[in-house]
Parts: sequence; structure tokens; C-alpha cells
Amino acid sequence: MLKSFTRNYEDNSTEAGFEFTFYCDICNDGFRSSFIESETYKKGKNLRGLTQGIGVLGSFLGGRVSSLGYDVERGGSVLSERFEGQSPEWRKEHEIAFEQAQNESQRHFHRCHSCHKYVCESCFNEDEGLCTECAPRQEIYVAQARAEAMRRNIDLAGEEATVWRGAIESKTTICPSCGKPAGTGKFCNNCGASMALQECSVCGAKNAQNVRFCNNCGSNLAAPAPDPGLCGECGFQNPPGVKFCGGCGSKL
Repeated sequence: MLKSFTRNYEDNSTEAGFEFTFYCDICNDGFRSSFIESETYKKGKNLRGLTQGIGVLGSFLGGRVSSLGYDVERGGSVLSERFEGQSPEWRKEHEIAFEQAQNESQRHFHRCHSCHKYVCESCFNEDEGLCTECAPRQEIYVAQARAEAMRRNIDLAGEEATVWRGAIESKTTICPSCGKPAGTGKFCNNCGASMALQECSVCGAKNAQNVRFCNNCGSNLAAPAPDPGLCGECGFQNPPGVKFCGGCGSKL
């Protein structure tokens, strides 16, 4: 039974040879070991030059997704054959190749002394001797904290920002003639009555169409406008524009 330095690995071996991928316990990036050709398969199939066609050095992959292209990358039906029911000689080769693959791959991983995970160099804090989950790198943690604080400040500023200053209230003008909403025009939308305000002839205040007395001075809005030149004291008719009566001197 194969025993790996980490349980997070994948056996990519085929009848034609041996290859293994070991994964980081944090980011799941994988290191794929160098391909080792099976001598048993080579003798049985008499495949000369197989190593020249498919042998490659070990390399890091971008996570488990990259291993999906394994068969295509190896490019050939030979490597697509699985190793079920292999001979004892092949299995012995498989065990030896697995040990070699571990020796090749293990130097690219570190074991955290806190959580005991095996992690790649990117996920290992060299200064603390721990993985970045147990001991985040200071500069990265500070940058993340600053970014989170910035997002909180932006969200808070957005909640407190005033983006509209219009009036919330809505007023409806009722037509004095028909008693229905008149709209916003000069005439009622329902009956067509004029919505213009009537002006008091005495004080000049604006009043609604349905009132009979001025809401500012109390004068009768239905009464004709008084003659500005007629003196209310002596009845003398004064010319327009004078401020005092020419008959009695009273103020007009």
C-alpha cells in the first residue's frame, strides 16, 4: 500500500509509466512529478524511444483543474491505459516510482507545525514556520485589513450620502366648481373652470375662486372696485394719482 507524506495526492500512473501529483492543502495547487517509464511495459510492447516522446520534468500546476488536461497533454493512447490487473513486476516499479516522486515533490512543500498541513511555498510563512492560515504574512494581512476598512467606509458614506433633495410631499388642487382634482394647469381637468386666483380690489391679496370675502382684509370680493379718486369723507371727485382729497384734505 502506498504511503505518502501527504494524503492530498493523485496517482496519474498508467500501464506505460508512472506519474503523481501532490497538492497543497490550502490553495490546492499541485506539483506533478516527472514521468518515469515502466520497464515492464517497455519490454512487453517493445516501444523504443517512449521516454523521448512523453518524458517531462516535474512541474507545478495551477490547481486540480489543470490535471483535467492530463491525457491530452500526454497525447497518446498509451498513457490513457489504466493499470488495473498489472503484473507483480509492474507493481514493484510503481512503488519505487512513487518513492522517487515523493522525494522529488516533497522539497516543494512545507509542513505547518501548528495544523500539520502540507502547503506549497506560496502558502507558507517562512518567518514564523507556519502556514499562512495559522500565521498570515503581516504585509498581506495589513493590506487586506486596509482594503476591508476602505470598503466599509465607502459603504457607510454611500448610506449617508444625500442623492436627492426634492420635496416628498404631494398636493392636490381641488376645483372649486366641480369639487374634483383639477390637475396642475390653469383650468380644471374635469370641468374646464378657471383655476386662476381672484385678486382683492382693496388690498391686492390673492384669493381662491370660491371665496366671497378677502382672506387678508375682509373686503367683499363681489363688490365693484372703489373709485380711487372718490373721497369717502366728502364725496369730492379727485383726479387720478392724488393722495389727499382736494375738497376736505382727507387721505385717500
